[in-house]
Amino acid sequence: MISGKSYPRMTAEEAAELIFDGATLACSGFTPAGAAKALPFALAKRAKAMHQAGKPMKVRILTGASTGKYMDEALAEADAVAWRAPYQSSKTLRKRINAQETQFLDLHLSHVPQMIEFGFLGHIDFAVVEATAITDDGRIYLTTSVGISPSALRHADKVIVEINHHHSPRMWEMHDIAILPTPPNRSPIPIHHPLTKIGAPFAIVDPKKVVAVVEHSAEDGVAEFDVPTDVHEKISEHVVKFLVDEMHAGRIPADFLPFQSGVGNVANAVMHGLGQCHEIPPFYMYSEVFQDALVDLTIQGRLLGASATSLTLSEQQLQRIYADMSFFAPKIVLRPQELSNNPGVIRRLGVIAINTALEMDIYGCANSTHVCGTSLMNGVGGSGDFVRNSYLSILVAPSVAKGGKISAIVPMCSHVDHNEHSVQIMVSEQGLADLRGLGPVERSRTIIDKCAHPLYREYLHHYVESSPMGHIRHDLNRCFELHRNLMEHGSMLPGIEAQV
Repeated sequence: MISGKSYPRMTAEEAAELIFDGATLACSGFTPAGAAKALPFALAKRAKAMHQAGKPMKVRILTGASTGKYMDEALAEADAVAWRAPYQSSKTLRKRINAQETQFLDLHLSHVPQMIEFGFLGHIDFAVVEATAITDDGRIYLTTSVGISPSALRHADKVIVEINHHHSPRMWEMHDIAILPTPPNRSPIPIHHPLTKIGAPFAIVDPKKVVAVVEHSAEDGVAEFDVPTDVHEKISEHVVKFLVDEMHAGRIPADFLPFQSGVGNVANAVMHGLGQCHEIPPFYMYSEVFQDALVDLTIQGRLLGASATSLTLSEQQLQRIYADMSFFAPKIVLRPQELSNNPGVIRRLGVIAINTALEMDIYGCANSTHVCGTSLMNGVGGSGDFVRNSYLSILVAPSVAKGGKISAIVPMCSHVDHNEHSVQIMVSEQGLADLRGLGPVERSRTIIDKCAHPLYREYLHHYVESSPMGHIRHDLNRCFELHRNLMEHGSMLPGIEAQV
């Protein structure tokens, strides 16, 4: 039920008329849970009409993470995005970014709220936030994500609130919203357990800033995850076996440590595998997203509870939670991403982080974002927050793609998001490479033998042995041969290069 009767009610089209060319919008949304929907979609229609009339209309968009068809995709199709940060997963927007038609700033997600606080990202004209309710005194009850919404509401000149009747009015029971004091006046964050709450169940806004309230009932539109393939299941098996062995060796306590899992099919499959292994005791998560596999694990009692910043769930799984909020609400905490991804809390809790990569090199560096070092896929997201600060940092990827034409294990990453100082464990369906305590050459041999596909092992070993001597052996004339093969011939396969 909506309170806040004093706020102006508008249609999405009327609210879109408030937005001007060049405006900066800080919007709710995190992969794409809880994203603003009605206003961005209406703004895209308005931008198309203005462009047809020969008038400019492009805006700057700042969110928690990716949004979806209502915002990123719709606005990109309308050529209405001049600048975007900190993460996206839209096919059309990706094309515009890689064509330099849209500026994109790739950021660690935990950094964004503080950047907003100090104006690093410029002035914010509008906050557009999805909620289940707003009160006359400025309390805003958010939906399926928190992300940057509390900071956006605090710093925007004007605020547009979307009331989405599709979501459960009990979502507030999961929320734990706090804004950290600015440096150097910060005390240690008192989160000592994944389910510790330190804030309020609502965000706050100055009521005088609210210029429109728009009502709708749109779904989040999170796509269902693919059925795990044999490759996904083998990766999961390697990760599970490693963690069981670590527990038996006494390097993980008997009651285990909390997990973090990145977004995507591989990570979702790994979490499912962990839940099915009863040698691993019931566990908690301290992560950024709560994904489909975790619903069943919670019902089964394998997942005891989870901290995140979003419910990144397909509609079917989300409705299962809404149908039994009395069971799920005490087991899930949704926080601002500055807390869900906070390095200090990750280090304190001893989080075991599992993230995916596009490619990994033979010395332990990883590329999560750019194909052949140039073309953006989605962004670094929150993976860096966890890879650098976790108790165990695990990166996973299928060893090959496109039927073997692309190797995920290469001599040198074409772009580095996570360096060898942070990555501890690398996994493909071929096996698992434990890099702890190994020098560079030992790391290279282990990664090649354990993770590289057989099609590429001989080439990679020869590359190391024939490269100039040094602490890290690289031949700068040859380190991107596989990438050049792919760009010139459509395949990385070493035989192609040898024939050239």
